[in-house]
Amino acid sequence: MIRALWLRFTDKIDAPLFALAFALLLLGLVTLVSAAQDTPGRISGQAASILVALAIMWTVAQFQPQTMMRFAVPVYVIGLALLIAVALFGDVVNGARRWLNLGIVRIQPSEFMKIAMPLMLAWYFDKHEATLRLREYFVASLLLLVPVMLIARQPDLGTALLVTAAGFYVIYLAGLSWKLLLGGLLAGCASLPFLWSLMHDYQRRRILTLLDPASDPLGAGYHIIQSVIAVGSGGLAGKGWLRGTQAHLEFIPERSTDFIFAVFSEEFGLIGNCLLLLLYLLLIGRGLAIAANAPTFFARLLAGSVTLTFFTYAFVNMGMVSGILPVVGVPLPLISFGGTALVTLFFGIGILMSVHRHRKLVQT
Repeated sequence: MIRALWLRFTDKIDAPLFALAFALLLLGLVTLVSAAQDTPGRISGQAASILVALAIMWTVAQFQPQTMMRFAVPVYVIGLALLIAVALFGDVVNGARRWLNLGIVRIQPSEFMKIAMPLMLAWYFDKHEATLRLREYFVASLLLLVPVMLIARQPDLGTALLVTAAGFYVIYLAGLSWKLLLGGLLAGCASLPFLWSLMHDYQRRRILTLLDPASDPLGAGYHIIQSVIAVGSGGLAGKGWLRGTQAHLEFIPERSTDFIFAVFSEEFGLIGNCLLLLLYLLLIGRGLAIAANAPTFFARLLAGSVTLTFFTYAFVNMGMVSGILPVVGVPLPLISFGGTALVTLFFGIGILMSVHRHRKLVQT
């Protein structure tokens, strides 16, 4: 019975992609056991979230990309409506209005947009594939800008960054010229003073602290200083599993979520980090291969965006923990504790599996 269920499960998914994701999950659970020793409930909670995420991945993999395409606009509109509802009626937690209480459950709609955004933009460009002009890229940028602004004012800079990345990758893969890209980059640099004035005080402190963490070692610079110490103290082979002093003496903040990479680096060292990077690179490479062989423009844009967003997760988190990027609250994919992010990531992996599985079912 169990063998039959397992064969049915593996028959419907992409084995290499699943093997890589599962290996990362195992590394995450091993690290979480060490990072969350004082909160054992997190380990059982993460295990339950993994089961839910795997079920969602398998379910999404069964849908054809054309079916997802039909739901792109409703999903985007619902996500936008939920973000507006958060702005008007959302619960305030730790000074941020990010959650919406629906009575039975409390949800964070900004996570929803990580999937809704690439779906919507891939649908839009697919509809205008034959007549792509500057106007289409301008409209796509507006479709991206509205939810990003709503998320940024919650404030949730980390999620706003990931949604921006997911949307930008679709726009870029749709054929955005280098001239427009360079022009947008220059315009972004010119608008930095204006953006600086819109930032919250704590966001400004994060950027200033990145430039000089020692200016406030017990305040805003504490997170970066302690995480960099932990990463460096791991050396070549690490201190060993469950033997990380920075983590177990509680110097590392948020060590089971945003800063779990510091725990991993301290205990497994450079060798462990190279293994982790290899798994990420193989997973991203597999995703890009699936995107390159996608049968339709929509599927190619969607798969490419999902894969590159996964890269953004890993790059931003590792850069943040290593002290080369500001602290923005982005989890390490498939490693950090957190059910919502895990479900979102496996939803994306399910999309990749769907594109790969149904590539021969679409007439070209």
